[in-house]
Amino acid sequence: MRPRTRPRPRTLLGRTPLAGRYPAAVALALLALCPYLVLTTATTLMEPLLLRELHATRFGLQLANGLSNAAYAFGAVAAADIVQRVPRRHVYLVCEWGFVAGCVLVLCAQGAAVFVTGMVLQGLVTGMLLVAALPPLVTGHGTRRLPTTAAVISLGLFGMATCGPLVGGLVGAFGGWRLLFAVLAVLAVVGVTIGVLAFEPNQPPAQSAAFDWLAIPLALGATLLPFFGVSWLTKSSFTDPLFLVPVAFGLLLGVGLVAGQYHAPRPLMPVRPISNTLPVAGILGAMTVGAVFTALVELTEGYLVDVAGASPLQVGLLLAPQLPGVVVAALLFRRVLPTAGVPLLALSGLAGVAAAGAVLLTATPSDAAVVVPFAALLLGYGAGAGVAPGLFMAGLSVPSTQIGPTFALVELLRSEAAFLVGPVLLRIADAEGLASGFRLAVGASLVLTVLGGALIVGVYLLGGARLHRPDLSAWIAGGSTAYHSPRLGARLRKG
Repeated sequence: MRPRTRPRPRTLLGRTPLAGRYPAAVALALLALCPYLVLTTATTLMEPLLLRELHATRFGLQLANGLSNAAYAFGAVAAADIVQRVPRRHVYLVCEWGFVAGCVLVLCAQGAAVFVTGMVLQGLVTGMLLVAALPPLVTGHGTRRLPTTAAVISLGLFGMATCGPLVGGLVGAFGGWRLLFAVLAVLAVVGVTIGVLAFEPNQPPAQSAAFDWLAIPLALGATLLPFFGVSWLTKSSFTDPLFLVPVAFGLLLGVGLVAGQYHAPRPLMPVRPISNTLPVAGILGAMTVGAVFTALVELTEGYLVDVAGASPLQVGLLLAPQLPGVVVAALLFRRVLPTAGVPLLALSGLAGVAAAGAVLLTATPSDAAVVVPFAALLLGYGAGAGVAPGLFMAGLSVPSTQIGPTFALVELLRSEAAFLVGPVLLRIADAEGLASGFRLAVGASLVLTVLGGALIVGVYLLGGARLHRPDLSAWIAGGSTAYHSPRLGARLRKG
């Protein structure tokens, strides 16, 4: 008697012949995230070209960057709500076409308004793709593949961001920014094709779930307002009400979002389960590393261009060693994930960005070509070792069915920290003059890193957390969390 075989999944468009294939799932996730993540760090070195060809202002370009980052963070939260009622496959395909539409808008832009609209649309759909594409990759291919998946995510999220300066430098030196967006549009079309062939259909888990009228509006305000306020700094000062009011009110809404989700009987995002020692330490580390990494890259770019007199291409090349640093961190993460060492790896990422800041303090215009590549290598390692492990420390502290909303929350908090700190420190440096303000801002980022590290160590000590191997098999099976973490301040509670 012939053994029964599992039928291949079908869709309205026919078969999905690549469903369940790991390489296809990896390609699908990378094509969803990488194009936009390259842009997040590429546009700075393209700025002179964009200012000239779009007849834009620095504020207009900063607004495009700020609002697209806000849309990315908000899109992740919105998708966590949408995928409860809509199949992930549909969300993925619609968002990939949305990215193509964003590229078309940018390609057609003759002024800043259309350019900003296209960038915001790209950020929004990429945030949604994060929640639509990553969870199936993480949970759908067994325990054996999980370390490789973690390394791929690290390379996809942060490796592409570290490529941004080189891409931006090439475009800034040789032109062709519209060609860049055309290439990204083609990659998105390839993503649609692979999605049609590989994204397995699914039934949404809660088709009758109501729209979350608490979380979604709060998430919109918590991202839109602060990111607009910080963008306004380009044309104002720290005492301007149009900076202070949106940032303060947006941060209050962010606190309200987290508190509301903690106390909600059926929350959209699992704040209560991740309010324990290990996930909180991981999230704090991801926020600190993300903020300091972004700040140091932007400060270094400005210093090299305005003080050292480097061309955009030279800046991109000097920062290119970030990518090998991320690769090293990803390979270490792949090896460490099944062990008890993930929290230690996350702390090493924090040490990496701190070391990069210390190295940059020694930079002068004459030796920048030697100092910056070494600092870039440390920055790349710090980003890869500090953020991805923190993301997984949170994700493995909830049941695998909740990893999508958990990733959405962590990315929202990380993006908030990164975009608020970086432009503020850059504005401080500009106000002092980059020649001297660079060291002031780098020193401030170094202090922030040390304080963040001290806070994280304090969380570990007060919680009494012990290093232990994550139970990845039980987590993949959906039976329990992989990490079993003590409550915050558990040692104080016992006292």
